[in-house]
Amino acid sequence: MITKIKKAFGFSSGEPDPTKGVTLVINSEKLERRVALLENNILEEYDVEREGEANIVGGIFKGTVKNIEQGLKAMFVDIGMDKNAFLHFWDAIPAALDGGLEEIQREGRPKKKQKKITSKDIPSIYPIGSEILIQVSKGPIGNKGPRVTTNVSLAGRYLVLMPFSEQFGISRKIDEPKERQRLRRIMQKLQVPEGMGIIMRTVSIGQRARHFVRDLAMLLEQWNEIETKRDSKKAPVIAFQEPGLIERTARDFLTDEVDQVICDDLETTEFMREIAGKVSRRAKRRIMHYPARQSIFEKIGVQRQIDEAFHRQVWLPCGGYLVIDETEALIAIDVNTGRNKGSKDVEKMITETNLEAAEEVARQLRLRNIGGLVVVDFIDMRHRKDQQAVFRAMKERLKRDKAKTQVMQISAIGLMEMTRQRLNESLRDAMYEPCNYCQGKGRVKTTMTMSVEIQRRLNTVIQKNDDKYGDLIVLVNPEVLNRFKKEDSKILMELERSHNGRLIFRTDASLHREKFAIIDATTEKTIVSL
Repeated sequence: MITKIKKAFGFSSGEPDPTKGVTLVINSEKLERRVALLENNILEEYDVEREGEANIVGGIFKGTVKNIEQGLKAMFVDIGMDKNAFLHFWDAIPAALDGGLEEIQREGRPKKKQKKITSKDIPSIYPIGSEILIQVSKGPIGNKGPRVTTNVSLAGRYLVLMPFSEQFGISRKIDEPKERQRLRRIMQKLQVPEGMGIIMRTVSIGQRARHFVRDLAMLLEQWNEIETKRDSKKAPVIAFQEPGLIERTARDFLTDEVDQVICDDLETTEFMREIAGKVSRRAKRRIMHYPARQSIFEKIGVQRQIDEAFHRQVWLPCGGYLVIDETEALIAIDVNTGRNKGSKDVEKMITETNLEAAEEVARQLRLRNIGGLVVVDFIDMRHRKDQQAVFRAMKERLKRDKAKTQVMQISAIGLMEMTRQRLNESLRDAMYEPCNYCQGKGRVKTTMTMSVEIQRRLNTVIQKNDDKYGDLIVLVNPEVLNRFKKEDSKILMELERSHNGRLIFRTDASLHREKFAIIDATTEKTIVSL
């Protein structure tokens, strides 16, 4: 089967094979760079970077406090962007990062008793006009400016350096006791400066001590450069900016789990090899340049899967489907059985559909980069054990999500509530803009609706001003005029009889379907314009 698929894609022996294992596919063009992570040719991760669109999430700025809102318990910081950054009092208190790690006490470094700082102290610590070093934790979304924090951290390949916190920890996703104990021993030997802390990332599994020493040295050098910019320049100034998509991909995705990396641009391939070579020679050998004549995404079949990520309806392998709606407040996902009629056991069929839906929902959240409050309306299941199975499937699939998620048990009416961290705009908002015709509603009024509204307005004009106006010109969209000529011609004739003049209908192809005008034919004065 794989051989057939491989031939269909046009790959011959010795060439990259995206149909098995984990593959990173990189498409690099002048205006856009795209990265797709495939597992057995199924799209699991997708990211886009466009020329001139800087990603500020993770960036470190020295800003100026512009105003303090006691009611919101927040302050607004000028970081040199169009909109001031939002800094909540909670995020202005230097505190250990919570969730996803276990705090470890370092040998020979007693825990210090620090004065407890509360939100009441923040306005006096950071008065208006004061300069403050902050890091962007959430990019601007819609009309909201970026959200920032004073809990600055720098992510490396294996470590996260926290310059203002003495916390030491290991990611909770590393759950093997022996491996955690081995990493603790390595951590105790690392030469971390006084007043700083580190977290070992999930990719630390199985890595040797020298990799951590090298990673820590690079992070400390990076922090020294940030301090130099902070101390030598006036606010607002950017002290550190997260690397571009290609470099971030090499840092975060190029792990032992990735079998191959395929890139269609030679310069980008060499850049990836250079970055990977600093970490692992083995990783460097897995990066291959493939100069495809057509788009590499088209050739491998990734583009079709990307296009499907924008569809409102997503089909499941069993024949069921999801309906995904993005709103300002939440993401609503509805699960339907659709064409899944294969099993005589209805309960079994419903559970099968819900299990597939749980896996696909977790995948779609990552692909579309959507989050906030998410509500999934699963098909009602009678037995609690089936609900638990769907809940566990969702939890398991969400483990691979880099964004923080929280999932609640399925309620009595079949709803699962969950939250997913939002760092940037969704893929839809980043790549699409509201339709100029429907103004983002996704709907326009039917020709029948417009016919009713125009007749109603004509009737009002005639009754109030019948002795004032003679012939009336009605300017409408061609589709509406077509409705008048066919279905509603008799109604308009009756309306004209009640008027002392003629009703002259004219069309304008450039006129929006929901717009129309009523004009006095004698004076050419517009009476109604909507």
